Amino acid sequence: MSSKTQWRRWLILIGTLVGAVAIGFALLWLMRGSELWAARWTYRWWLLLLAVLPFVLWRGTFGEDRRTPRLFVGTIAALKTGPSGWRVNLRDVPGVLRAVALGFFIVALARPINTLRPESLDDSGIDLMLVLDLSGSMQAIMENVPPDLLPLMNRELPEVPPNRLDSAKAVIRDFISRRKTDRIGVIIFGKEAFVLSPPTLDYQLLDLLVSKMSLKVIDGAGTAIGDAVGTAAARLRRSNAKSKAVILLTDGDNNSGRIAPEYAAELANKVSAKIFTVQIGNGSKVSVFTGYDLFHHPAFAQAEYPVNPELLESLAKKTGGASYVATDVTALQASFHDVLDRLEKSKFEASVARYEELFPVILLPGVILLTLEVLLRAFSLRRFP
Repeated sequence: MSSKTQWRRWLILIGTLVGAVAIGFALLWLMRGSELWAARWTYRWWLLLLAVLPFVLWRGTFGEDRRTPRLFVGTIAALKTGPSGWRVNLRDVPGVLRAVALGFFIVALARPINTLRPESLDDSGIDLMLVLDLSGSMQAIMENVPPDLLPLMNRELPEVPPNRLDSAKAVIRDFISRRKTDRIGVIIFGKEAFVLSPPTLDYQLLDLLVSKMSLKVIDGAGTAIGDAVGTAAARLRRSNAKSKAVILLTDGDNNSGRIAPEYAAELANKVSAKIFTVQIGNGSKVSVFTGYDLFHHPAFAQAEYPVNPELLESLAKKTGGASYVATDVTALQASFHDVLDRLEKSKFEASVARYEELFPVILLPGVILLTLEVLLRAFSLRRFP
């Protein structure tokens, strides 16, 4: 091959490569623009596969020249006058298109997600703060779980019956999945109270946060009901909704914290929030998982955790709410729905962040280039042999 012909081949190869990449990025820019640059890459380690693209490019161009012939002929004299026009000059174009298309496919595998497109929602709803007890008493076993709630339980030990926390998490996740226009926040408490999430419409994030909760997240050596309710009231003080509520789930008595439950109820009244208390259990003896015996069977012990139904009833009565006692998961689920029936709906406006998968956008240029490569190989730029 003459040096002139070789230079021409290199120029066509590089020009095709630059053109294909430019066309692909132009399509991406027209469809999403700067959003792709701000995307979050879920599986960025897939991008390491981009290192194989130089080999793919070589194999589809110069590597094709070294293919083993698949047709045996008596003489190749007739082939000396074979094609020598534009088709020969463009024989590397399909290989370049294939390599660039593969590059877009690899980038799509990294699964870019756009989180920068908040939507403004204006609809009727309720501002709710879910206050969940994570004290040690929540490890008590709670059986008779409805089958539809079992998939919502991410238990570490499937062979052990679900405890009160597993049941409460499943009911809360089911409750969140049924909401559409209610802003929901979550407070968790043990010896101290913490804000897991302020009131939000981002139900996907709420579900993820609730599913990750465990008894080991915070100090469960106490039950700070007053601190938890006071923190929930503080989170509702700027709410402009007519209906505001604090749903308190606990299975114990107030024995920790700096704020008295009675004062926390006054704070809730100041922000016009009703307190709905749900007592899990009735104070009788319960089973607690303690580990495994010598035969690796789950072992249980009997325990008794004190409750204070009078305190919970007082909190609900002072704020115009209601008090419930749930001895099983079905009653716990019913109490949540009854709370919503008691609340008046109001209008509010809020922003919610939507997660948008961007990999289909990146796949499109790859599919177009790959389709073009197949058509060129089939009808115009076929190689022989």
